[in-house]
Amino acid sequence: MQVTGKQRKRGGCTAPAGGGACAAPGACPPLEEALDARLFKALADPSRLAVLHCLTRSCGSRTVTEVAACCSVDLSVVSRHLAILRDAGVLEVEKQGRQTFYRVRYDALCRTLRALADALESCCGSESGTRS
Repeated sequence: MQVTGKQRKRGGCTAPAGGGACAAPGACPPLEEALDARLFKALADPSRLAVLHCLTRSCGSRTVTEVAACCSVDLSVVSRHLAILRDAGVLEVEKQGRQTFYRVRYDALCRTLRALADALESCCGSESGTRS
């Protein structure tokens, strides 16, 4: 993570320049373990979200060509987006002859997101006073 002029490093974490809470390094191990930059990067791009949405609508496997048909980007770009989602653990790939099929790893994605939510609650849940 890059520290900008409005941020400063303090004790291993980045805090706003105007102050604010900065937990000591290692203060919340479950959260540190649950955070995965590759997942956030993969889900941060609107085109990749469109690709993911396309795959979730099919409730099964789709080829790159099928995914590209429901997105407004070139086949090569869809292929790169699929690779990033695969590398982040969001998708799984199965080759059948010359065709490559992609499908969402629902169980793994749900486990990862639940672990992140649980880690956030264990670190800061008691500070907020209420759970929604």
